[in-house]
Amino acid sequence: MRARYREDKATQAAARLLKLRGGTMSHLKLIKLLYLVEREALIRFGRSVMNETCVAMPYGPVVSATLDRIHSPELYTDGDWSRYVTPKRDCEVSLRNADNVPNEMLSAAEEAVIDEVFEKYGHLDRWAIVKLTQALPEWEDPEGSAIPIDPADILLHAGFSAEDVAEIRSEWEESALAAALFG
Repeated sequence: MRARYREDKATQAAARLLKLRGGTMSHLKLIKLLYLVEREALIRFGRSVMNETCVAMPYGPVVSATLDRIHSPELYTDGDWSRYVTPKRDCEVSLRNADNVPNEMLSAAEEAVIDEVFEKYGHLDRWAIVKLTQALPEWEDPEGSAIPIDPADILLHAGFSAEDVAEIRSEWEESALAAALFG
């Protein structure tokens, strides 16, 4: 069982990155930075921030559910994303109102990861980040398609033992089941 995607946290993470960038950013760069946030949180805490489905695509790994909201905003008009982030225009997305985006769903540790990812990679242009993410060990060329990235592969490539990964996976399943049963 997989944990439910957290659009609220994805929106708040994206808003934090967009604010750090002045309110507007290439959608490709934003998707890559969000992937790097998910990846870093997974390695650091054994869990992701947004419960994203990560996939390998031709331009490197991406966060799939958030990418869907960028590419098909008309399908997601009721959620936080459409409330706080503009539809893609000229390959960029922006905050609708930078002063009005809540951030209470993100923990201080998650905010720190977002800030660190931006500090480390935010100065790069989108194509440099594409190249960087294509060099990550969990990415494989999908040859024009998309291949799911197993979070366990990220952990294994980061040096976690198979036993540690099995224990973390068990925690994910327990957490997802509890969320499904109790909200």
